[in-house]
Amino acid sequence: MIKYLFSAMLVWSSVMSGQEKGVISGAFETNANVFLRDSSINAINTPQYDRQFFGGEAWLNLNYAIKDFTLGVRFDMYNNSNLRNPTDSYSGLGIGRWYIQKKLDKVEISAGYLYDQIGSGVLFRAFENRPLFIDNALYGARIKYNFNDSWNITGFAGRQKNAFDTYSGNLKGVRLEGFLSLGNEESPFTLAPGAGFINRTISDENMAGVVDALRTYLEEDRFSPNHNVFSGTFYNTAQFKGFSLYTEVTLKSKDIFYNPFAEKREIIGSSIGKLEQKNGSVLYASLSYAKGNLGINVEAKRTENFNFRIDPNQRLLRGLVNFLQPLNRQNTYRLTARYSPAAQDLSEMAYAADIRYKFSKSLSAAVNVSNIRTIEGDMLFQELYTELVYKYKRKWQIISGIQLLTYNQEVYEMKSEVPLVKTIVPYVDFLYRFTPTRSLRTEFQYMKTDQDFGSWLFGLAEYSVAPKWNFEVSGMFNSKPIKENSKGVIEKILYPTAGVVYLHDAQRYSLRYVKQVEGVVCSGGICRLEPAFSGFRFSMNTTF
Repeated sequence: MIKYLFSAMLVWSSVMSGQEKGVISGAFETNANVFLRDSSINAINTPQYDRQFFGGEAWLNLNYAIKDFTLGVRFDMYNNSNLRNPTDSYSGLGIGRWYIQKKLDKVEISAGYLYDQIGSGVLFRAFENRPLFIDNALYGARIKYNFNDSWNITGFAGRQKNAFDTYSGNLKGVRLEGFLSLGNEESPFTLAPGAGFINRTISDENMAGVVDALRTYLEEDRFSPNHNVFSGTFYNTAQFKGFSLYTEVTLKSKDIFYNPFAEKREIIGSSIGKLEQKNGSVLYASLSYAKGNLGINVEAKRTENFNFRIDPNQRLLRGLVNFLQPLNRQNTYRLTARYSPAAQDLSEMAYAADIRYKFSKSLSAAVNVSNIRTIEGDMLFQELYTELVYKYKRKWQIISGIQLLTYNQEVYEMKSEVPLVKTIVPYVDFLYRFTPTRSLRTEFQYMKTDQDFGSWLFGLAEYSVAPKWNFEVSGMFNSKPIKENSKGVIEKILYPTAGVVYLHDAQRYSLRYVKQVEGVVCSGGICRLEPAFSGFRFSMNTTF
């Protein structure tokens, strides 16, 4: 395929030579991991640690644009990679993506592997998240018609990408979006309404897997499975002066999904986890206000039975048609981000509020609260996060605050019979500029908890020589451990990290030694549980 795409590039370029020059752009990214076996932190019992000792990935993007025509191709390579499954090894290479796009007056035509979404993504989102091996591109065709500058309609159809193949189910959808300006210059009022519709058809092959599973159920748990599901959404952004209100209502017809918490009745006793077929819904609203030094954002979301997959036989992060954004704060500090909740698709009532105020040019503060429960009222996640920022001219800056958190490890990490994790995390972030190009940033955090691994200390020092160099060293110390290692011993363990980053023009290189504890890793609002890691990590990123 890549040969034909490059040939198309060259042919088109030659045809257009002398008329208008085309532009070729691209990007290259690669990661390499050297795995060092370490039984004291349970960094063992995977192919990489046991016999391979190396794993890596690489992606090369090439794009060609001339006039209203765009062509792109991406080459993917995985070599003993642990991205797809953190406890296993995956290798593969080939064309990971290609696409063609052409504009014809009011019409835009696209084909290949396409990224897109409807509304906030609750109904449909074809996207990529490389750190978690997510590439849910739609392999098919899309047509967009612009009625005018304010209104457009888009239709698409195809199959969902699955590594170097596609899932066998089919997707069809349509999206209508517009913009209305009301009011006047003194009191502007705007609306940005939209609506979307999706039909997913389960293939006969995938339905056979569903039927085989249902045959093992007792009569009271069986149901007649539907090949088709229909789902629609209505959303709108209303803006008036300093206020902005976003609302979205999404409904789904009876759909097949796996419920890991449902009781499956059996001839003798019962077990947990079974297929179900129910209607689904998501209600979401976000209200924000900004004026002067004050900024406020309040969110609420109700989710019920909205596990939406191209194939109901898939689990975890595989085959997801949509994206449910979690409402908690996306924390960046190591200990404040240690327990992060993934959005629950079966039963969730979530609320969040963020308030920010700037007292002066030097002093600002923020408070963020979130509360997430099941529809039945069971506690899932709760967080209070405070932040105080003080800047002294351009010389130094300090950020400090405290986090209070409650985390349901039994639900988010599927660990049975474990208590709610409750933590208190004070933190300090200090930045000092020696010169306009040289600075030192330090972090200090402490987590007090009596659950999971116990309490932690974290420290970091980062020295920057702009614009090329960055040196860092950090350590995460299990100061009051309560969990046994693989040898059955409870001991205080230091998890160090040391690395260097080099930047040159559009190129970025990084090399780190990492010793990392087991825990939840989140990227772009999507989370998964990853085992401990010990070894070296190298990465390179460049654009051209």
